[in-house]
This record gives sequence, C-alpha cells and structure tokens, in this order.
Amino acid sequence: MWKVWKSRANDAWLFHTFHNAGGGFKKKTLVRESRAMDDRELYRQILGIQAPWQVQRVQLELNVGEIHVYLQHEEVDWVCSECGKTCRLYDHQPERRWRHLDTCQYKTILHAEPPRSDCSEHGPRQVRLPWAEPGSRFTMLMEAMAIEWLKQASQKAVAKQLHLSWDEIHGIMKRAVKRGLNRRKRENVAHIGVDEKSHRRGFKFLTLVNDLDRGRVLYIARDREQSSLDGFWATLNEEQLNHIQAVAIDMWDAYLNSLRKHLPDADSKIVFDKFHIAHHLGSALDRVRRKENKVLRTVGDHRLKGSRFKWLRNISTMKMKDRREFAQLRQQTLKTSRAWALKETAMHLFNYRYEGPARKHFSWWHRWAVRSRLEPIIKVAGMLKRRFENIITYLRHRITNAASESINAKIQWVKYTARGFRNMDNFIEAIYFHCGGLDLAPLPTQ
Repeated sequence: MWKVWKSRANDAWLFHTFHNAGGGFKKKTLVRESRAMDDRELYRQILGIQAPWQVQRVQLELNVGEIHVYLQHEEVDWVCSECGKTCRLYDHQPERRWRHLDTCQYKTILHAEPPRSDCSEHGPRQVRLPWAEPGSRFTMLMEAMAIEWLKQASQKAVAKQLHLSWDEIHGIMKRAVKRGLNRRKRENVAHIGVDEKSHRRGFKFLTLVNDLDRGRVLYIARDREQSSLDGFWATLNEEQLNHIQAVAIDMWDAYLNSLRKHLPDADSKIVFDKFHIAHHLGSALDRVRRKENKVLRTVGDHRLKGSRFKWLRNISTMKMKDRREFAQLRQQTLKTSRAWALKETAMHLFNYRYEGPARKHFSWWHRWAVRSRLEPIIKVAGMLKRRFENIITYLRHRITNAASESINAKIQWVKYTARGFRNMDNFIEAIYFHCGGLDLAPLPTQ
C-alpha cells in the first residue's frame, strides 16, 4: 500500500511516499521542489502561459487528487475576437474552469476570469484565450490527446480512461468535426463514389459521397432519396462541378436522377460499379442453386448441399485442394454450373481495353443468357442490357466503389465499437470524425 502527501520545509514542498512493508510504513522522499523555481513559475512553463497571462497561485488538493492553477492577467488592451481590432478592457466574466492534462496522477484544472473587450463596432466580446477554444471546458492540449485516443477506441472507453462523462467526450468529438469541416478548403475532386449506409438494420439509411482518390467522406445526408444527393451539389461551385470526371454508383434511380439533373454531361461520367454488378450476378446464381438443390434433394441427391460459398468465391483465392474439388463439382451437368459460367463470363467484360470488342462480348453473352432458360439469369441480363451504356463507361474511367467499400468497413468498425448509434446525428459526426480526412486538432491562438 502506498500513501502520498506533502510537507513544507525551507519554503519548498516535500513529496513523501510511505510504503507499508512488514507491518510498518517506510518513508521515501520522491521529489523535492527546487527553491530556484517556485510552483507558479513551474506551472507557467509547463502550461506555456505567456504575457499578459501569468500564474497567480497553485493549489494542491491531495484529498481529491487535484491540482488547481489560478491564472490572472496584466493590465493591457485586448483584441476583439470578431474584427481583430485592439480595444480596451470592458469587464470580466465569472470564473471558469478548464480541465488540463494530468500532472502525474493528479487532475489539473485551470481557473481564470475571461476578460471581455470593448469593441466600438461589435460591443463587448470575450477575448480568445491562448489555452482553450471558445465554448470548451478543456484546454487545447487536453482535447488534442482525447482526439488521438478517440481515433483508436470508442467514446465510452476514452471517457472511462480520462474520467469524463460520455457527453463531455462527445462534445470534444463534435467540436473537432465542426473545426475540421470549417477548415476544409474548396478542392477539385476528379472521381467520386455515391454509396448508402444503413443507420440500423432495417431502419433509415444515409447517403454518402466519397472522394475515391483520397479515400475520404465528402458529404453525408439522411435517407437515400434524390433530395439526399441534391444537397451535395449545392456545396460545389461551377469549377468543381466541371472538374468531376467520373462517378461510381449503383443502379439506384434516385441517385441517377440527381446526377443527371446537376452534373454536366452526366451520362458520359456515370459508371455503374462492377462489384455491384457482380453482386447482382452472384445473387442470380444463388437463386438458381437454391431452386436446383431443392429439386435434387427430393430424389436423394445432395451434391449441392453446403456448396453456396464455393460457387460465390473467387477461384484465384482458393487453395489447390479446394480448387480441384470445386472443378469436379462445376463440371457436372447442373443448372448451377451453367449459371456460374454465365456469371464468370459476364465479368470478363471488365478485362477489355477497347469498347468495340467489349460490346461484341456483351452482345454474345446476352444472347447466351436469354437462351439459358435460367429465369434469375435472364432477369439480370435484361437489367444489364438496359443499363449497358453506363456499364461500358468503366472502360473509359476505370473506377469502382472499392474505396467506398473500404470506408464502409471502417464505418462498420465505428458502429461495432460504439455498440450502435441511437441518434442519427451522433452517427453522422462519428463518420466525419473517422472517415472525413479532416484536420481535427485544436490549434493555439496566435
């Protein structure tokens, strides 16, 4: 058992540790403050306090494990926080407290009465404090550390480690996101991806617009309606709109209508995501397999039982043993084998370099698909033919929503570590925080 307290001798604080060893306490002096530097000067240097501010006094409260640092300022003129004009002092606000980084194991709390400037144009305005941002109850160093921890762990875990409430930690995150969005400059983005993300399973969706080149979220809106995406275009100027070269998207008509309404020459820039197309083909294949498996099992044939993922896997990722077993299965006379061959052959379209041969390949594949007598495949073939002009644009732009899927995986991690979000606004802020590529850190006032 360790016990710590202080005593005073020759105008210097002595910090002692008493260790319970063998039934008695053994005294060990840990630190003795140098008489050449008093506690006020020590904390002035630790906190980086500069004129006109100075440390008035330091109060150590060992019984509650806290160090209180009281600040005051010299008689000077102040700068208006609105216009930057030098003004005389108007008055002081009541004393406020700011949580700072811990000193050893002790909470460190700053106290000060924020001054207000008397601006002839804007009236009384609280001056900017060099250690904290307006409206915050934490110093900038404390917020910066909390932000770094939040990047790696949930809000609940960080709150527990820093002995803060969930609301206090969320306030730090919320201010960081607002700060990052305000700092984000207008940039030209060449390739964007439009995707959706569910808030909770079976509940409302979010619309996400992603920068595919830099792997970051640019814009988030509620729902997945045309109006959800319409709001994004309002954030761009004419130069940014004209700079967009291609948009990777699924086949959701609401998003397509928004693109065609706002994006110049949209039809030449819309690229239906090839992984979304592969998903449609894979779903059609699985429907064929399930129907055939049901028929075969009535006659005692269990060849397709438990084979779902074999048909949907990429052959190149299979081990040699699994590849040989799958080859024996798909070489049998099965409807599922034909559906698999149709799926694989359709995806060869994306290996072409030129549109002419690619169009011939699709035309040949489509004739094969509609004559396959496999209803799920025929249905997908019809959809792909209707959408073909925005499928073949892939050969011009060579973009996919793979970066969006990577962002979605990170969002899923955020949801998992938070155990879900009941509040949609909190979810949106968490996405911007982790996936927005924002400059989140607070900066000292110059």
